[in-house]
Amino acid sequence: MDMGLHNKTALVTGSTKGIGKAIAIELAKEGVNVLVNGRSHQEVEQTVNEIRANFPATSPQNAAADIVDPAQREALFEKYPHVDILVNNVGIYEIMSYDDVTDEIWETYFRTNVLAANGLCKFYLPKMLENKDGRIIFIASEEAVMPSGLMPQYGMTKSMLLSLAKSLSKLTKGTEVTVNTIMPGPTLSENVHQIIEGIYTDEHMTFPEKEKKFMAANLPHSEIQRFIRPIEIGRLAAFICSPYASALKGSPIRMEGGMVPTIY
Repeated sequence: MDMGLHNKTALVTGSTKGIGKAIAIELAKEGVNVLVNGRSHQEVEQTVNEIRANFPATSPQNAAADIVDPAQREALFEKYPHVDILVNNVGIYEIMSYDDVTDEIWETYFRTNVLAANGLCKFYLPKMLENKDGRIIFIASEEAVMPSGLMPQYGMTKSMLLSLAKSLSKLTKGTEVTVNTIMPGPTLSENVHQIIEGIYTDEHMTFPEKEKKFMAANLPHSEIQRFIRPIEIGRLAAFICSPYASALKGSPIRMEGGMVPTIY
């Protein structure tokens, strides 16, 4: 299905690996010129070259920057003053006891997971509203609506993204600009893959067997009983960015494998 995104420009933060990279690749498949972002210039350049090799009709660019740093954000704005699509994917997480979350840690999570994305929105959203067209996506988590208690500092920031997205969506009334949030469940990132391999070291077990065993033991309430693949989130993001998703406004879109109970 052609998503109608040819020659659009998209900034995807944290797009050298995991969910961010999958979104960047799926957008490139649709003819989008992706601005690849990450803190490492070398890793960003590697991803740019990979996308350029696989999708030569597009023009991926190196948008290396630590977007948590206001000065580096400003430099990014000067280099890339216009985007049609903004995907706020950058985020940090760690399992922590509530007692161990100091004020400094709360502030670090707030600056990284919320304020960095908000800073990008403050710059790019007015330009989208002026053009009456554009897409903003926040990548949140099922922790936003169903906190496990294992990462209180993380869950708080993901809940805040839901509220921020809805507040910004109110500003888009009467335009084709949309602001939405994707809430992925546990996803098979490179880091998660390594963790599972480290837990189950039996070389005779296939990875799907290890995955199934882990899910049964740790996430029995998951209905799919496997990790979500980044490509699945990437395809969903591409659709949300398309003209076919213009009726999605301020929507929290769950893709968590049935982990969150539905209340009617």
